[in-house]
Amino acid sequence: MTFKKVMMAIMLCVMAFSLVPPAAKAAAPATCYAKTPAKKTYINVSVATLWKEPGTKRQMDQHVLSNPVNMKAWTSKMTTVKDRLWLTGKAETQALYGQEVTVLKTSGSWAQVAVKDQSTPKNSKGYPGWLPKAQVTTQPAAYEACETAGVKSNTAVLFQDKKTSFMELSFNTELPIIKSETNWVQVMTPANGAKWLKKGDIRILAATPVIPKPIGTALLTTGKQFLGLPYLWSGVSAYGYDCSGFTSSVYRYHGISIPRDASDQAKKGKAIAKSSLKPGDLLFFAYNNGKGSVHHVAMYAGNGQMIHSPKAGKRVEIISMNTAPYKQEYAGARRYTD
Repeated sequence: MTFKKVMMAIMLCVMAFSLVPPAAKAAAPATCYAKTPAKKTYINVSVATLWKEPGTKRQMDQHVLSNPVNMKAWTSKMTTVKDRLWLTGKAETQALYGQEVTVLKTSGSWAQVAVKDQSTPKNSKGYPGWLPKAQVTTQPAAYEACETAGVKSNTAVLFQDKKTSFMELSFNTELPIIKSETNWVQVMTPANGAKWLKKGDIRILAATPVIPKPIGTALLTTGKQFLGLPYLWSGVSAYGYDCSGFTSSVYRYHGISIPRDASDQAKKGKAIAKSSLKPGDLLFFAYNNGKGSVHHVAMYAGNGQMIHSPKAGKRVEIISMNTAPYKQEYAGARRYTD
């Protein structure tokens, strides 16, 4: 072949490639993809801790003030009860990767956001708290019509390419599915493109989930997944729960939305007499021998026992309701499953 013919062949190849539409060069979008003008703000770290005030924290807290965060390193640094008690009144709640939040205001490198699906009288838009701006991302809404992968194991690895770990996710994290295979699903992340989850770690939910109300034993079974997990003030993830973070997270997994805080959980649902308790009912405890303000919540486990995340220095456990001080502080029960 002459030099002239070789050059002509190369030019024809270049022209042919240039005529291929951009969409054909990239992976085709999921059929549920529908970009809209509306923009939403999402949590862009595995677990975001929301604080009462913006600003400097302890040196050990730097693990959760960055992007990415390192929840295991953070919780392992809190080696004493004092370390964990320090969070009381300083941390407010947490939010999981991909959860929608509303930005309320900003201050320097910090943003005050409201977690949309954590109800509270504090703000009609969701539970409020401050976090570094780097931990959220604002994107056009596009995957609302997609099925969702909900993490059912305590933690699950989000893979870059089915081989390389990208991030560890907590129980209850939900991400839109754009492709499903025999053993894997491909999900879309808030700002890091498509990634992969093992099907064994998730359940698949419809775009508009219809989760049948569970029987109490199902709630109890889910709660038992976390037996032995250390208490963490403000916690709503599998790296540590506070008392109401534990109950609200278990209920959320079963499609029941309840308020974030114990004092508010005690005001909703259906009042249940102590003699009529069933597994899954929520038990409340108050100061002044049960007559004051509610400060703790547990879940009834049957046979006079309860499962709960007690306090700093303790772990998720099942104990008798007659254990002090809970016996003296019992303030009633509520059922959300009827």
